Formats: sequence, C-alpha cells, structure tokens
Amino acid sequence: MRAGESLPAVGEVLASLATGLWHWSTATGLVTVDAEAARLLGLPAEQTVLTEAQTRARLHPVDWNEITGVVQLAVAEGTLAEVRVRIMDDQGRVVRVVRSRSKPSFDPENKAYELIGTLQEVTEPRPGTPAGNAAVTGDWRRSREAFLLDAGRALAEARSTEEVLRVAAGLAMPGFSPDGLAVFGVDGDRLTIIGHHGQQSGDEGPFTHMPVATDYPAAEVVRTGRAVYLSSPQQYKERYPLTWPLAVHFGRESWAFLPLTVAGRTMGAWMAAFTHPVAFTPDERSVLTTVARMLAQALTRAGAAETQRELTDGLQRSMLPTLGPEIPGLTLAARYIPTGGGLQVGGDWYDMIPLPRGRFALVIGDVQGHDVRAAGLMGQLRIALRAYAAEGHRPDAVLSRASGFLHGINQAGNDTDLRFATCLYIEVDPATGVLEAARAGHLDPAVRMADGTVMVRATAGGLPLGIDPAADYPTTRLALEPGETLMLCTDGLVETGGHDLDTGWRRIREILEGDEADLEGLADALVQAVHGPSSHHTPGPLADRRGDDIALLLLCRHGGDGCGPAAAPARTPVRRTMLTVAQAEPERIAVGRQQLRELLHDWPSEDQVDSAVLLVSETLTNVLVHTDADALLVAEVTGAPGERRIRIEVTDTSDDLPHKRRPGELASSGRGLVLIELLANTWGVAPRGEGKTIWFELYEADGPGGADGPDGSGPA
Repeated sequence: MRAGESLPAVGEVLASLATGLWHWSTATGLVTVDAEAARLLGLPAEQTVLTEAQTRARLHPVDWNEITGVVQLAVAEGTLAEVRVRIMDDQGRVVRVVRSRSKPSFDPENKAYELIGTLQEVTEPRPGTPAGNAAVTGDWRRSREAFLLDAGRALAEARSTEEVLRVAAGLAMPGFSPDGLAVFGVDGDRLTIIGHHGQQSGDEGPFTHMPVATDYPAAEVVRTGRAVYLSSPQQYKERYPLTWPLAVHFGRESWAFLPLTVAGRTMGAWMAAFTHPVAFTPDERSVLTTVARMLAQALTRAGAAETQRELTDGLQRSMLPTLGPEIPGLTLAARYIPTGGGLQVGGDWYDMIPLPRGRFALVIGDVQGHDVRAAGLMGQLRIALRAYAAEGHRPDAVLSRASGFLHGINQAGNDTDLRFATCLYIEVDPATGVLEAARAGHLDPAVRMADGTVMVRATAGGLPLGIDPAADYPTTRLALEPGETLMLCTDGLVETGGHDLDTGWRRIREILEGDEADLEGLADALVQAVHGPSSHHTPGPLADRRGDDIALLLLCRHGGDGCGPAAAPARTPVRRTMLTVAQAEPERIAVGRQQLRELLHDWPSEDQVDSAVLLVSETLTNVLVHTDADALLVAEVTGAPGERRIRIEVTDTSDDLPHKRRPGELASSGRGLVLIELLANTWGVAPRGEGKTIWFELYEADGPGGADGPDGSGPA
C-alpha cells in the first residue's frame, strides 16, 4: 500500500482472512451474517438475515445450548464470549468447526442481549497436543463451571493457610492445569513465599524477601494490582530480562501471575506455571482470575482464623496452671482441649494448689458459657479459689466463699447475663492417700482401683457456684489406695459426640478399665475416645466431633512399681468403697446399692450380688429408721479370683444393739436380721466405743444361702 492511500474496509480485510461478521439481537430474534459468515454456516455466500430457528438448525444442538451459557457468563465477567461450534449439513453431519468471538451486551429494560462478533474456521486439534489442551469447546465450558464450583467449595472449607495451599496445589483446571504454583505475600517492601508446589524444596530461596521494586512479574503484580500473562519463554525474557535467569532452569513454557486482592487491597500474588504453551485466551484468563479471587478470600479467612486461634489459645493456656514439681508417691496428668467450633476459649479449667504440710488441692470446674466472658470469669474464679485455699480454709469453706465471690460479680454486672460455675475441690494428703472433697454441682470423681475396676465415688454436693452466696458444701472423705487412679473431668469428656451422662460414662469407663498405659498415655486415650479418628491432625476434610471444652485431671497413687493395673502391689489388691448416708438423705441408700453393684461388676453369681444389695439396703434403712444417727457403709472385696469374699460393714453411733424378732405375717418390719441370717455366709454385730457395726460376708466359692462361715461359726 502506497503512502496516502486509504485503508481498506474492515469487511474486506476480514474476508481476505476468511473471517465472517455476524450480528445477533435477542430482542428481535434475528441474526444478520455477511457473505463469509453465511458460507461458513453452509449457506450461499451472500449477506442474509436469519431467524434464531434458522441459525440454530445450522449448528450442533449441544453447541447452541452452550452459546447461551457462554454469553451470560461473558456479560457477568465483562469479557469476550468465545466458543467453538460445529456446523451441520442437512443430513446432520459435521461439515466444519468454527470459532466464534463476540462482545455481548445486555439491555436490562428489554432483558435482551445483543452480540456483534466474528466467525472463523478452525482445524480441530488432535487430542493430547498443546493446542488440544487449550481448545475451547462446549465440553470445556461445562468442565470449567464444574471445576470452579468444586474449587470454590474446597477453598471455602479450608480452615488454615496450610489447607488452602494444599487445595490450591490439587486444583486440576480443565484443559490447562499448571504444574507449578507459588503464592507470594508482602512483608513491608519485600515479597515473601507463603507456599509453593511443583518445585523442589529450597528452590524458593532466590525469590524469598525479594524487594517489591524488583523487575520480577510477581513484584510488578503487587505494585500495580494487574495480572501478568507470559505465553512463552521469549516473552518472559524480553519483558523481564533481569530476573529471567532465575526462572529459566525450571523449564516452563508459560506463566500467569495474578493479584490476590481483597477489599481493593493487593495482599500478594499467585503464580501458575505451565510446561506447555498456553495462549491465555479470555476464557482461560477468566478461570485464572476467578481462582485467584477465591484463593485470596480463602487465605484471608484462614489467616484471620489462625490469628484468632493463636490469640484465644494463648489466652486460655496462659490461665491454665502447670502441675508443679513432682510429688513423691504420686503422679499427675492433665489435659485441656478447647472446643472445635467458634472461639477456642471457654470456661473449663483445672488447677493444682500447694497447701501447707506437703498437702495440695486439685480443682476442676466449668463456668457456664463458651465465650470471652466465660473465660474471664474462669480466670477470676481460679484466682479466688487459690486465695481462699492459701488462707487455710477447708474445702467446704473454700467453695462457700467462691460461690459468694461469683454471686457478687453477677450482681455487679449485667443482670441479663448471669453466670454460674460447677466445681470439684479435693484436698489431697500424699502421705496417707486421704482425699477430702467438696462439690458444687460438678460430676463426681471416678477411681480406677488397682485391679482395674472403675467406680464413681459418690460425694456430697451443693448448688453450683454463684447461685446462692450462702450455699453450704458438705465435705466427703475418701481414700486413694496404692495403685489406684483418681479421675476428675468436665462434662465435655462425657457428653461430647451426642452422648448423655449414662452412655458417655460407659464409653469412658471402657477406656479406664481396658487401658494399661502410663498416666500420660491414659489421658491421651481418654481424649481420643471422645474425638474419634484423629481427623484434627491429618490432611483431608475435617470431621469435628468436639462440642464442648474438655478439662481432665488424673492422679495416681503409686503401688508396687508405679501406677495402673500392671503396677499393682504383689499382694492381692483390695477393692473398697465407702459411703455416708445421713438421716436427712435417705435417697443416698440408692447410691449405696449402685456403688455395691459397681464393686461387684465381675462377681460370677448374680444371686449373690442381688443378696448383697438387698442386705445393704436393709441395714442402711434400719439405721435411719431405728436410730437418730447417720450410717457409714464400708464394702471390701478381698482374695484371689474364685476365692474372693465381700465384707460389708454398716456403722452408726447408736449403742442400741439389734436383735432378732419373729414378725407376724402382716408386720411391716423386723425381718432385717432374719434376711441376713438366711442370705449371708457369716455375719455379726461389733460394739464400738461409741456406736456399733453390723457386718456380713459372702463367699464367691459358696453361692448364696449359706448360714455358717467356713469354720462353721454363726453370728459373732
């Protein structure tokens, strides 16, 4: 073309390139095509106007449906609509494949689309070739939408930066999956590597702490907030000659660097590198841009969640104590596990408080609620309990003062957000194993005996702390024998996972009775039993079963070589339970029956167990009915399996000795000693300095009904 000559018309240029023009308005339902476009559609080579139905008849039915989706997506993204369509003849055979590129617009008033675009014949690439990988077809469109849905769901479920990076590394983009990924962050004026995939460990060295002003694609993306697409090594070398030597040895053919933008702020860059050439068509760029947006949002959420978890976990653990120095003859283990949902801070706590004369106190409790207020109250209550214990108060007085303290906080605060707390306070004498317990609405402690038998130790209790400032908390004295392990826990250990107190306790009891690990291993086993499979520490979808905080304390008194059944003394261990039944608490007789059944859980004769339970009920009732004193129940199982005996003693402070009577047929009482004489192997009454003890024994080898002991003796 000579200087001064006018440029040829656009139509002539496109015709010389075998490219046709078309115009489609959904408002009129007409499609206008020029001569070249008509030829590509299999019509006479002349400009013509077609209806949508006539146009649709020339295209493959699947491709026509895809065009609608492509147009809507392009309008939503503000990009070009590009699609490959198959042209059909009158016999339904594919005569050619054309590529359509158009710029659609949408009229919201008429709810109509208008498109002006081009048609150009293309050669269908062979599968497996780079061109085939980059082909844009209707199937690719469907794959792309499915991919974006899956990617969005996976990134939305990721809860940590590590998980986000793992999801990003596993994304299989339809048709052009990258084989190398890197996520760059910004620290001041320098780039950082948040994570990478597809490179060897250490390859990130030259790119770490690179100044943002460097002539590097990721740095430019961070500076400008605009994506950089490099379709070939030549483009990379020409555009970034200074940093090209850093990238050349990776052997990549194409690169995409996209900004990670959240709320208008560029927080970093994402690199997707390919070992095959990628043209980065509008469709491909659209996919990469969408993934980058989702990745930025996921990283922001994960970073905020990790910061919150670090803060709340640090707050919670800063308020939890250490167990202090080693105590001769005793071993302690503790666990605190925050809940899996919401703020990982709550009201559960445990404590160990040194006391004078070598004693110490174990405390475990749970402030109502699972929020910052619960954690704050927990911290205040823990300090108050320590202060009252340090003043030398007994367990009942410590809890009474703590209840008044929490009640005062409630009254001084928001009347609509009153809180209470459950608590179990146990004073321990390491020399004797004597425990003095006071309980405020909390779970009773449990003891695993030296032979592995587990029993809940019933303790007297009062209202939860903070409800009544004048509440009374009676003290219960227990004894921890050599080889026995005491367990204190909050309800999160028992009730989590859809369990109630009954089924949850059976689950925990199986672990206590079956696990022979050391105390630390037993603590881990108890927590693991609640959480199920260790999904919180392994890759993959999380299956969080944690519905509440868990606080756990284990105390073992050494017997033989250490703690637990394997370390029991060489002599045959003794099972023992003790229970006080006050005149004002006749309902505790039922607790005594339950305690006895737990003590005899492996006794072979059910008849003997029933007999023992009946006799205990009779003797305890007699004390409450015929005296003004409280009753003390002591039950012991001794001997080797097969030759064991159960001895039960009921003691009261009355000096009136019982005597046998012969009640009439309709009498409502007077049969207690008759039953003992019929069902026990041996029995007797032992006067004390003040009061008396009624005792009886049953022998495992004999079965119920024997009236004489092994030596033929009768009542003592």
